[in-house]
Amino acid sequence: MLLTWIAEVAEETLVLEPADRRLEREANTWLLGVDDEERRSLSVAEVVSAFEGAAAALRVRIRALGFTGVATFYVWHDEQAGQLRCSVGSVSPRELPFGAAYVPSRELAPIVQGFLADAGPEELPPRVWVCGVGGAAS
Repeated sequence: MLLTWIAEVAEETLVLEPADRRLEREANTWLLGVDDEERRSLSVAEVVSAFEGAAAALRVRIRALGFTGVATFYVWHDEQAGQLRCSVGSVSPRELPFGAAYVPSRELAPIVQGFLADAGPEELPPRVWVCGVGGAAS
């Protein structure tokens, strides 16, 4: 189911409203969890590929909407919730709406590996995979 849910992220309601980042965050954030059996059945490569596919689909969709600003699709592992989370915002990778420090990363595999391994505490500050999906360079 996780791979299906990731693909569906690109088809969900999408709000790009630079003047209302709270609205963006509420509308564009997805929480993705799996049970232990599914977690064991998934590979890092297939989950990474699913997110990369979602990012590509979002990029096409956002450009088709005529949005020309910066937009970032980002993924992180919420260890306490045991979930992968992802969102889209009209912000650069350095302006994501986290209340604490984070490290923008172009490498998704280590984040997915931590989720699939149901690993202990992540490194701090946490890494967040970032991918530009807007009309302007992110």
